[in-house]
Amino acid sequence: MISDDSNADGTPKNGTAQNGTGHDGGPERRGVTVRRAPKFIPFLALGGVVGIIAAAFVAYGLPGDPSFDRSAVFGFFLVAFAAGGVLLGAVAALVLDKVSVRRSQRAVVESLPDSNEDDAGA
Repeated sequence: MISDDSNADGTPKNGTAQNGTGHDGGPERRGVTVRRAPKFIPFLALGGVVGIIAAAFVAYGLPGDPSFDRSAVFGFFLVAFAAGGVLLGAVAALVLDKVSVRRSQRAVVESLPDSNEDDAGA
């Protein structure tokens, strides 16, 4: 894979060698994109929990038909509302991910030289 700081043949544009050091012996500098991306699993879980709470409210909080058992009604709404909540959580995470891509910033990072002295002491 060719990074943004590489030529078409894979050699770095800024004159650094592939081993992490420049021609002058300094650390390699590389441009990276920094952004805060949301984690999708918490959004999906929160949407599912909200769906379960909504299903419990609909099944047990509202007056219903006495010919249906409330637990059966809750089970039916549980499947529908939990799936809808997970879907809404995924949409919210995707929207926040799109916003984080727009707010991303470019930064320059330097590689640190390997320190064998610390490893030998441990």
